[in-house]
Amino acid sequence: FMTMQYPLVRIKKGKEQSIQRNHPWVFSGAIHSISQELNEGDIVAVVDINEQVLGVGHFAEGSIAVRIQSFENELLDQLFFEKQLSIALAKRKAIGLWENPNTNIMRLIHAEGDGLSGLIIDWYNGVAVIQCHSIGMFEQLETITEALKNTLGSAVIAIYNKSQDTVPKPYASQVNNGYVFGKVEVPHIAIENNNQFLINWETGQKTGFFIDQRINRDLLGSLATGKKILNTFCYSGGFSIYALNQGAKEVHSLDSSNKAMELVDANVALNGDFKNHTSIEANALEYLKSDETDNDYDIILLDPPAFAKSVKNRHKAVQGYKRLNVLGLNKIKPGGILFTFSCSQVVDQQLFYNTIRAAAIESGRKVSVLNQLHQPADHPINICHPESEYLKGLMLFVE
Repeated sequence: FMTMQYPLVRIKKGKEQSIQRNHPWVFSGAIHSISQELNEGDIVAVVDINEQVLGVGHFAEGSIAVRIQSFENELLDQLFFEKQLSIALAKRKAIGLWENPNTNIMRLIHAEGDGLSGLIIDWYNGVAVIQCHSIGMFEQLETITEALKNTLGSAVIAIYNKSQDTVPKPYASQVNNGYVFGKVEVPHIAIENNNQFLINWETGQKTGFFIDQRINRDLLGSLATGKKILNTFCYSGGFSIYALNQGAKEVHSLDSSNKAMELVDANVALNGDFKNHTSIEANALEYLKSDETDNDYDIILLDPPAFAKSVKNRHKAVQGYKRLNVLGLNKIKPGGILFTFSCSQVVDQQLFYNTIRAAAIESGRKVSVLNQLHQPADHPINICHPESEYLKGLMLFVE
């Protein structure tokens, strides 16, 4: 029934193997022929040379020519999205996140990790924030919205589309951010492990919060009592709030953005009257380089934005991570702990590890790895799509 409905993308002989192994990306070089003229975002059936259906997905101009959504012979309709959402919800229930009284911030759909390539949905205390990373997904926004309402029922009070910055650049002007269901005043208060945060998906970075650091914030909180802590690239102050609520002696939050520092101050005030918190608006590299900067920090956090968005920028990114980490290692006091992260997908775990090792050698400090850090379980990794693992970090003991 379905192949009658969707245009066909035929795959070259021998190129169907990665699809049969459930990898959801079809590269343009694997395509043999296309049954008709296609537009960006069209739903297509991917077939082998004998016209056996391998999957159904969204077509795009570019090196990833099709993002496969289903490896079955099925329609990408509301029922399909409801099925995928129900499976995603079952995963969150299995890890104790859904209807958790201490945490109502989570990632509900993690693109390929939840079988929906090109779609992110984050959840903030009753509000679902949608980010489409492809035109195919954006064109199904109405279907996704209805599927969310049906699957979540009365739990969802509003749904906000924030895809303008995430769809491919040429299409950004056709996409307007805004509510597709309900409406909520921002900032909206939500909690993570009993820490309160003001979330603003309308003007904030990403969907309003960096959900992927939850387990690492928790780990820092467990070590914070009585410690002096520097949180660089702090954005909304996630790590700082955990540290303050767990009895840190002193916390310095640093970001180069004035808007971020205002948000940190608001989040700190929301959680209590902390006289031991200082906001510093500065460039992290310059601050760490400066002789005026304290060098008695017990814990330093280095969580920069992605230094590389593409493979061609990888070398530059590695140099940036190395420079930053040398400075961090030079500033921390003996016996201190350095948390260091990379969220660049093109910098894998091994490359990041090697970069930090090079930084340790250059700094002349003796460094031990106490912990390898990752994204949390609500950012699942599709076992057939290793690219869905992107956040990596190290917890280092510095002598």
